[in-house]
Amino acid sequence: MERGAAIDVERPARAPGAPPAVRLAGIRKRFGKVVAADGVDLEIAEGEFFTMLGPSGSGKTTLLRMIAGFERPDEGTIELDGVDVTRQPPYLRDVNTVFQDYALFPHMTVLENVEYGLRVRKVARNERRARADRALALVRLSGLGERRPVQLSGGQRQRVALARAIVNEPQVLLLDEPLGALDLKLRQEMQTELKRIQREVGITFVYVTHDQEEALTMSDRIAVMNQGHVEQVASPTDVYERPATEFVAGFIGVSNIIDRDGRRVTVRPEKVRLLGTDDPAPAGAHVEAGTIVEVTYLGVLTRFVVELESGERLVAVRQNLENAADDLDESSRPVRVAWRPDQEYEINPQLPSQEDP
Repeated sequence: MERGAAIDVERPARAPGAPPAVRLAGIRKRFGKVVAADGVDLEIAEGEFFTMLGPSGSGKTTLLRMIAGFERPDEGTIELDGVDVTRQPPYLRDVNTVFQDYALFPHMTVLENVEYGLRVRKVARNERRARADRALALVRLSGLGERRPVQLSGGQRQRVALARAIVNEPQVLLLDEPLGALDLKLRQEMQTELKRIQREVGITFVYVTHDQEEALTMSDRIAVMNQGHVEQVASPTDVYERPATEFVAGFIGVSNIIDRDGRRVTVRPEKVRLLGTDDPAPAGAHVEAGTIVEVTYLGVLTRFVVELESGERLVAVRQNLENAADDLDESSRPVRVAWRPDQEYEINPQLPSQEDP
């Protein structure tokens, strides 16, 4: 697609010290006895692809709905570009939301769906048609404007929903698990597309998902949520390589949690080397003896579970650069495991307890 087809979102240059695009301060929200958000503080920069990641019930969707104005916090404030919008209704906030179920109007054409928000705002017909055409080009749906949603695939309908949200040029775009209904291959393709679109339009994206791969693939920063708390906010690399808590280490991918010398550390399986009993260990590596108790072929990788002499079990993976068939017969073989000290990371068992007010 030519760059000229993208929506040109004109935004003034940010002055030094300008407020973030989104700021949540002391946000608390209860639904009966369930605490959905417990003293959440977050700042999201303008133009950032920011993801709230966590399991069901962690509070991520509730936070998104409060930013949108669909829910009000019991305590705390919500700011957009430095303006307190905590009590403002959704239609007064410069945000749009993309949902998992698309929420398209079935009786309208694709073009009419994309134009709808502009028509509500009484944008002139020629201008809204031009802007809708550019939005459809941005999501690579040029030429499909006269079709109805039922004539499109799931991935195409999701692109229409995205175009409809972007065409209004909101300050912040909120995305509530928008790829959850797609199959794996299409979901992976859309991850790349969403990141491309976000870079081109420059709008702040706030994305909610429970899928760790989605979060790591697309995000500039990730907030890992757990039971209404933010466990860690960091770049994808830092969240994966240097998890702040045991929950983060266990939720983002697979991690080995090991207690050694009064320290609790995490070591990722791909950092662990499997050595024969007589193989030399890398210089300076931490080495322990054990026995392979489980071997699982995963296509690209083979996963080994090793029971150490201490009784702990540790997971290691080996990339299948050659034929991996022989690996499947390695169960019960004595081995040694090794990793460098700089490949382990000390973690906290959990966040400090936070009492309800």
